[in-house]
Amino acid sequence: MNITEIKGNWNVLKGKLKQQYGELTEDDLTFAEGKEDELWGRLQKKVGKTKEEILEEINGI
Repeated sequence: MNITEIKGNWNVLKGKLKQQYGELTEDDLTFAEGKEDELWGRLQKKVGKTKEEILEEINGI
């Protein structure tokens, strides 16, 4: 899975969440996306690899 696929999956998920929970705002979903970015940053810092390298390892499993 590459970055484009991940972003596409996130956009699909955002759409489904908005349909299911109409009270969610774009700000709520942007906050969640920011948390994802934070997680990637922490992972990169801990393992000393780029996001792409981590994804390659995950996909190779």
